[in-house]
Amino acid sequence: MKLATSRLTAIAALAVAPILAISGAAVAATTITFQCRASAAGQTADFSLNQDVTPSAPATVAAGGSLAVVVDPAPNTVPAEAGGYTVRNVQSLVLKMPVPANSTYVSATLAGGSGLNSTPTIALEGSDVVLKVPGPVNGGANFELPTVTLNLTAGGSGAIDSKLGGTSYDDPGLTFTANVDGPLGIPISAPAKCYPNPNPTLTSTTIG
Repeated sequence: MKLATSRLTAIAALAVAPILAISGAAVAATTITFQCRASAAGQTADFSLNQDVTPSAPATVAAGGSLAVVVDPAPNTVPAEAGGYTVRNVQSLVLKMPVPANSTYVSATLAGGSGLNSTPTIALEGSDVVLKVPGPVNGGANFELPTVTLNLTAGGSGAIDSKLGGTSYDDPGLTFTANVDGPLGIPISAPAKCYPNPNPTLTSTTIG
């Protein structure tokens, strides 16, 4: 039974791996590789997934000036099955983006997005700007995550470099839960936690 449980956890991990493997990347897209760990019934499965995002920000900004950092994902599809098992849905997605050094947070907005079966939210939590998508996004469904805009005020000097959050499994920048039908139709929920490795700079704005 332990082997079966471990296999089912791996299946759940495979089910969610394509979720953020954004296809059809636009020009100047940046590929983020997440290291992920899914858990169920005391078992774990490690896997990786790629996410392409198209970031933009001004090259320069005056000290004390305003600027916007934009991160734009692309449409995708939740897989209908994985390893012969039906994917019910993916839900409770949380993505973190730290407020860049040498800047002050003003606000954050969301635009677009579709097929999410919920209203995404974004807010400042501590030193992170946090995007939450409750879902569920059903297996086989098309969806698009919203475009995130961070409105910032520049500091006095230096550079404003934006990145995604997360440094380890204990400090994840991306979390979500995959729900799949196991043997005999028994539902299995596998929470996953991920961090970008490596974590590239998305945008860089020089102050001054």
